[in-house]
Amino acid sequence: MKELIKSIQEHILNLELDEKVDFINELKMGLHEVSPFNTEPVDCVLWVKNETVHANDYNPNSVAPPEMELLRHSISQDGYTQPIVSMIDGDTSREVIDGFHRNRVGKECKDIQKRVYGYLPVVTIRESQEGINDRVASTIRHNRARGKHKVESMSDIVVDLKKRNWSNKKIGKELGMDPDEVLRLAQISGLQELFKDHEFSKAWDDKED
Repeated sequence: MKELIKSIQEHILNLELDEKVDFINELKMGLHEVSPFNTEPVDCVLWVKNETVHANDYNPNSVAPPEMELLRHSISQDGYTQPIVSMIDGDTSREVIDGFHRNRVGKECKDIQKRVYGYLPVVTIRESQEGINDRVASTIRHNRARGKHKVESMSDIVVDLKKRNWSNKKIGKELGMDPDEVLRLAQISGLQELFKDHEFSKAWDDKED
């Protein structure tokens, strides 16, 4: 085993940077296929060129400037300790599911970009979660686990999921909300017609009289 590892190391050392990264990624993916943990995305962290990673258009997360600076400082001092959660979007592109600001730091902070050679660490979300509804739900679960999301954006997402025929119960289950929170977020957007069959609709009608 040690001789095999040494042989692989020697081969990698003789490659150019991009070839090294490609070879190591291929090696990781090959090991991931036979890993007892291959159902876990974190089992296979890859390095990809930062221009192939793009943000989604539904992330309700918000980071204030001081927190953004702290994230930059953390990555600068500690390195990338968490990969960006992504899904494959086309042949060479990836869409961010979680890690929008880690993605920004790696692209916008020149010292960090230089240190990681213009690459970003990513994991790939399970194929079963690549539908738009599942991606939105996954992004929100990651955000809510950290307690960060914009209420207005969350409201828009709840309404959008309702339009996609998600029930209140499913929205609550997938996004980690109780029924009252689902209702409150829907009310923010003022789309009462989406909830006309809800048990609270009579109370709304009474208020309009």
